Amino acid sequence: MPSLYVHVPFCIQKCDYCAFYSHTLKDVPGDLIALYLEGLALEVAGRRKDAPQGVSSLFIGGGTPTVLTAENLERLMILITQNFAFEERAEKTVEGNPGTLTREKITIIRKYGINRFSLGVQAFDDRLLRNVGRFHSAQQARDAVRFLREAGFSNLNLDLMFGLPGQDMISWKTSIEEALAYKPEHLSLYGLMLEEGTPLYDRFREVPENSSLIGGAEIKDEFLRKTISEKDRDLPDDDLQAEMQEWVVKRLENDGYIQYETSNFSLPGFECRHNLGYWRGKDYIGMGPGGVSCLKRVRQKNVEDVRAYYTSLFEGREPLDDDGKEVLSLKDCMAERMILGLRLREGVSFSQFREDFGVDLRDIYGNVLERYQYGDFFEINGDSLCLNSKYSFVANGILKDFV
Repeated sequence: MPSLYVHVPFCIQKCDYCAFYSHTLKDVPGDLIALYLEGLALEVAGRRKDAPQGVSSLFIGGGTPTVLTAENLERLMILITQNFAFEERAEKTVEGNPGTLTREKITIIRKYGINRFSLGVQAFDDRLLRNVGRFHSAQQARDAVRFLREAGFSNLNLDLMFGLPGQDMISWKTSIEEALAYKPEHLSLYGLMLEEGTPLYDRFREVPENSSLIGGAEIKDEFLRKTISEKDRDLPDDDLQAEMQEWVVKRLENDGYIQYETSNFSLPGFECRHNLGYWRGKDYIGMGPGGVSCLKRVRQKNVEDVRAYYTSLFEGREPLDDDGKEVLSLKDCMAERMILGLRLREGVSFSQFREDFGVDLRDIYGNVLERYQYGDFFEINGDSLCLNSKYSFVANGILKDFV
């Protein structure tokens, strides 16, 4: 039974670090949201066959799904929840940002069985939010948490980020302590990534040491140079970011949270089941412009263009991007299982790997394991190979060796 992801490619404004496909409302032609919903209805009709027994979980993300008007949000809810069967007690998540949530929208989301909400807070600090182009305020985040709790949400995730421009250890601890005061069932804590093509990448791109720098990066925009304080031009260095992560792991463990994945923490029983499906190599359906699917080792991605997406579906064609469909090799699938599975606290099961691929992972990746044998990078816990959690901050550098 696959999981289902629905991409809503609209937001109030694009955050300075965001590389996901989306349109800001001020730049959206009047008919684009209607075309999106019409296209999605056509895609739903054609893809129900991919989940004849239903779906295991639902995640509606973006973009910002809650940027839709109440009327369009209800159309979206009806379209998805009334056309797919769901596993009993399935996890159903909607994500949204403070500043786009109203009590009316929350009521609509609850009405159609959504039982988990993921709120993009990022920081309870207006200065840090401004530094990365977030449009909401810390107070709006507090209000959104209150609205969601009052509406009866008992499974709430808060997204927060570290490594933000101008962030220090004190401001990081302050945001975490406020988040914990709301007793969320789940916390996703991400280090800032500078993605090429984003404003933050352009603002903080690396330049030679002898250039005119502020905080190790060149501020190319003269307006930004004049309006952003010197402190806020600095990115925390790697040592400080590692310290931030080390501190937060211990702090959350003291409050009963489990670091079940490198960047994700939950109270027992509140792990995100939808994302666990990705990390464990399960099948998934992705709908909407830019949506990615992988069924029976065939991966495909929808075109990142609302009009092209709608036109393809209206003409009876799959709305795929130029790469079309990719049949993943056994080697590709094994590498993904290792890279994603080792991000999990549970690690990669030796027996499950053999059942899925017909080989022992030690026979395939023995050279990688030997390379790290003189450190304590990997641990064997019962039937599973696990990455030592103290190396989670540098996990990507280690896991790339499995490619």
